[in-house]
Amino acid sequence: MNVRYRVDLDQPERDELTAMLRSGKHPARKLKRAQILLAADAGQRDETIATTVVVGGSTVYRTKRRFVETGLEAALSEELRPGADRKLTGKDEALLVATACSSPPPGRARWTLELLADAFVKLTEHEQLSRETVRRRLAENDLKPWRKGHWCIPKVDAEYVARMEDVLDLYAETPDPKRPVVCFDESPTQFVGEVRQPIPAAPGRLERYDYEYRRNGTANLFVFLDAHRPWRKVKVTGGRAAADFAHCMRDLADVHYPEAACIRVVLDNLSTHTPAALYQALPPSEARRVLRRLEFHYTPKHASWLNMVEIEIGVLRSQCLNRRIESRDSLVAEVAAWENQRNNSGARINWMFSTEQARLKLAKAYPVPTAKES
Repeated sequence: MNVRYRVDLDQPERDELTAMLRSGKHPARKLKRAQILLAADAGQRDETIATTVVVGGSTVYRTKRRFVETGLEAALSEELRPGADRKLTGKDEALLVATACSSPPPGRARWTLELLADAFVKLTEHEQLSRETVRRRLAENDLKPWRKGHWCIPKVDAEYVARMEDVLDLYAETPDPKRPVVCFDESPTQFVGEVRQPIPAAPGRLERYDYEYRRNGTANLFVFLDAHRPWRKVKVTGGRAAADFAHCMRDLADVHYPEAACIRVVLDNLSTHTPAALYQALPPSEARRVLRRLEFHYTPKHASWLNMVEIEIGVLRSQCLNRRIESRDSLVAEVAAWENQRNNSGARINWMFSTEQARLKLAKAYPVPTAKES
């Protein structure tokens, strides 16, 4: 007998279902069940609900039945489905995982789902194995053998610790206009032009541009960032040779901080980031004059994250450079506009890592002092 189930929602349940439909942040099946319940509560016939929500009549019937018998939460959720038996035993899955973690066959750079399925059939008594079965078993074990990641483990020794704590102590100092702390680094970029004019966006249509582009050359960005006040400067150059670095340091001393007695510069270990670069590019007396006002503080090797300007370069790339810029003039103009906006808004890097935190988090990596001689 086809029992008719009546849906009577109270006001909190109606509000919950209405909010769920407005948010749209739920699976489509769940949203359809919410629509069914609201329509049934409004007195619509099952046939009308099925047509309006675009579901079968049996779905309407089951949703109403589950609401009446077990409540709202159960009516919105998925019923347990038995499904088919797993094709692979635990031993089979272990073999599949081990194969995916091994080297690919000769002539192939990496494992694919098809290669793994073929290899598994050869190693077992299974006559065939679908690509989807392999994908699901690998997903359950969080394996993606076709992907590779690069990593670099720094050597945390006494030199690493000394340089790290030196930089962290600079960041923690009370700001002193006479002894500013400026983080410095460079980042390459390229000029990319359009082959065909992009089509602008319109209501209901995304902006479209051709996949083909024209490479118009490269440039380098030297970025300065004051660690204690909302100021940054981006200089566009044709390269990053020793002469370019030397001219940047002279600008830092004479143009950006002419009143400072000593400018502490935080920078990485690039071969051009040395006092010798100034002597290569400037007369000896000029190089000596600039260097008297500079004090270099180097980050540890493989620890560029300790240079605060790396974060600012990431912001520059995401906010300004994440598009095609075709010429040097355009790059200079766009970078200058970004720089002015950031400076005028008072934007700063909120540095949270301190020497005390480093000693706690990296305690096991800190070198052990040698015992005193008796």
